[in-house]
Amino acid sequence: MRPPRPTLVAVSRALAAARDDLVRDWTRWTLDRVAAVPTVSAAVIGRQISLLVDILIELSGPLRRPAVDLWIQACTGFGRTAADRGLAAGEVVEEMQHLRELLIRHLSEVIAALPARASMATVLRLNRMLDTGLSHVVVGYTDALVETLFNQRGGPVSVR
Repeated sequence: MRPPRPTLVAVSRALAAARDDLVRDWTRWTLDRVAAVPTVSAAVIGRQISLLVDILIELSGPLRRPAVDLWIQACTGFGRTAADRGLAAGEVVEEMQHLRELLIRHLSEVIAALPARASMATVLRLNRMLDTGLSHVVVGYTDALVETLFNQRGGPVSVR
């Protein structure tokens, strides 16, 4: 089930209109959680969140295919930064889930105004994009942890 092009345009425009609020709310929520242990500057976290929201806007529109690889790379980088920030795996997942919550708040009126089939297709597409991003956040986080372990304890043991 695919949302029709006018629906994609409407959702993309609604996201673009809410961009600054999304970035501000997500950044504030994220920084409030890690204020006690600032290992990565607030500016870096804010830039990453801005980038993720900007890519999400492109992903929700009709020209989404070229942005998929960039979304995956940006989410992987966000996960790596989460590891540098000293977060637990569940905390970085929670940060991405907060984006989902913010999207629900900011897009609920737009999606509710769509025809039933288009609104369902739009919700499914947004969830699929967020789930893909979440998977790659965890991949980036795990990669960073494994890399740290290898740097501290040496390479893997060879198997004979």
